[in-house]
Amino acid sequence: RRMTVGLGVIEDADWVMARARWVGFDQAAIARVGADFAGRDVPIPAWNDRLHFTDFTPRTANYLLVLDGLNFSFWGEPRWGIDYRGKALRGYWALAAALKRAIEEDIPVYEAGWMAACTEVELAHVLRGRGQIPLFDERLAHLHELGERLLTRYGGEFANAIRTCDHSAVALTELLVRDFPSFDDASVYQGRRVRLLKRAQILPADIWGAFNHEGLGRFDDIGQLTAFADYKVPQVLERLGLLVYHPDLVQKLVDGVELPHGSEAEIELRAATIAGVERLKLAIAAHGRSLSAIEVDWILWEMGLTPAPTDKPYHLTRTTAY
Repeated sequence: RRMTVGLGVIEDADWVMARARWVGFDQAAIARVGADFAGRDVPIPAWNDRLHFTDFTPRTANYLLVLDGLNFSFWGEPRWGIDYRGKALRGYWALAAALKRAIEEDIPVYEAGWMAACTEVELAHVLRGRGQIPLFDERLAHLHELGERLLTRYGGEFANAIRTCDHSAVALTELLVRDFPSFDDASVYQGRRVRLLKRAQILPADIWGAFNHEGLGRFDDIGQLTAFADYKVPQVLERLGLLVYHPDLVQKLVDGVELPHGSEAEIELRAATIAGVERLKLAIAAHGRSLSAIEVDWILWEMGLTPAPTDKPYHLTRTTAY
């Protein structure tokens, strides 16, 4: 029987947290927030087809592959963003809308041949806006990898890859890590390789959302996926009191000190995000409401879009992982 990637990620996160010194949990806060989330109508955000390209065909699957292939590291000043349909967007939403804008301009960003052959000038045009997107060269390299792998392994259609997975989000995550190396997100913590797999898990979740859980978006094991360890979700977990930071880590965040990718504090923040959402999910379930880790993650991420006066700055790590 296949070991599910979700359980592997949770096990790795728990292993890290059993040894963590920078980040810990407040069990009382987890219980309190779980009761709160279960006791009131905390809405699960709906799929946003205003800013995402969605046409319920294999083109949407290719679009989402590009989106999540480039979905990392937006922080920095001046912050990169675009104006789309009269709205100023930043970060992930700017990327989603920039790719949708390109399709509306008849730039075939969902075609594998375009991905594989895209030039610096072409990608810069697609991403034009305010400021410069970080890690531009890495994004171009990812785009080339996506196009080349689609062409050589899946006939140019990511839908063909999805169909080989027999409605399994876990199998699709494993496929991404195997066949598209830019999705392989793991770090070494105290000598052990720990899998965090942010973008490799968020892509099946996005396909699940975009296709309304049907057709290409039907995944019978979607509940096996974990939270997506990034910048915003740990910030919200700390806001709610679930995560407790070492005072030295708080000082680093306040001072804007960059945490290197693969450093102990950075790995612990990400592991705490995954393990913390699992604990919150169980606390919610104890009060009779069943939510998946994905749904809890989406609720927390949406909360993070509205800053709170007590928020500590989110951690700064320049990486293609998230």
